[in-house]
Amino acid sequence: MKTTIRLVALCLSLAAIRLFAVQVEVNSTSSKDVALVESESSVSFEFDADATYVGGGDVQRGTLRVQDFDESDVHFHFILTPRVKIGILRLGVQAERYSFGFSHNAAIPDVLESTALVIGLDTEFSDSFLIRLEAQPGFYGTDVDDFGQGTFNVPVVLGGTYIFNSGFQVIFGVGIDAFRKYPVLPGGGIRWKFAPQWVLNAVAPTPRLEFEASNSLMLYAGADIRATSYRVDKMFGTLRGNPALNHAAITYEEVRVGGGLDWKLTSAIKVSAEGGFIPFRNFDFHRTDIRYHQDGGVPYGMLALHAAF
Repeated sequence: MKTTIRLVALCLSLAAIRLFAVQVEVNSTSSKDVALVESESSVSFEFDADATYVGGGDVQRGTLRVQDFDESDVHFHFILTPRVKIGILRLGVQAERYSFGFSHNAAIPDVLESTALVIGLDTEFSDSFLIRLEAQPGFYGTDVDDFGQGTFNVPVVLGGTYIFNSGFQVIFGVGIDAFRKYPVLPGGGIRWKFAPQWVLNAVAPTPRLEFEASNSLMLYAGADIRATSYRVDKMFGTLRGNPALNHAAITYEEVRVGGGLDWKLTSAIKVSAEGGFIPFRNFDFHRTDIRYHQDGGVPYGMLALHAAF
């Protein structure tokens, strides 16, 4: 079991960059039957919000164990997407907060949170080659009162999609994060519509197999690979008898495996429900060689809302 978990952790380190798949849809006027999705709204934007609850589980480091804690995760982003001559700008804000159900003075943080701006551009080199460059400057820490040079970070994603046709695209890219053990990591994948109702969307961080049951309902099964880095507060280590952990960088890694559905309420709004289990979680103070890992699986459930106008 431990060998399997270590293998998953290695895959996570290599693949869990918050890459993207540039959204495409069939357009009969295009020479390749593919085009960037273009909003009819005078002010185009996208909005995502999701909330997850994770059942009780344990993590451990040697003989030290943090036991039977639950987890809640809330995330949202709001991005304006105005079109300019060189492409589509991405200007907005995003926030995420992980809360863990153990005491404030536990060996690992009870809260991990980020609030950041989103500054990016979608453009194209050709009809078949689409590019995204995005920076996410902001706070990545455990206490918003600790905002400053130590908790300020600017993760960057550079990625692209090469469109062979409406049924097959190749996605590739690189993620940069100064807080991470390996600051620069490559990633990628493919999107393949291999049958009229079936799509293999094998792209990190959410590889999955999709089945279009109807025009308004899609079922899917797959994984969600997460790895985000933060800095703990200035007194975190001192309060726990290890000053080396003061303002230390920590990476939280999580792999979710499950299934769910996307239900379109309108052409622009959809809701999602998902459930499954988490076979792997890791709290890694990688610069001090202190790591707490989970060896067993725990259940989770998630609800989400997505809108794009």
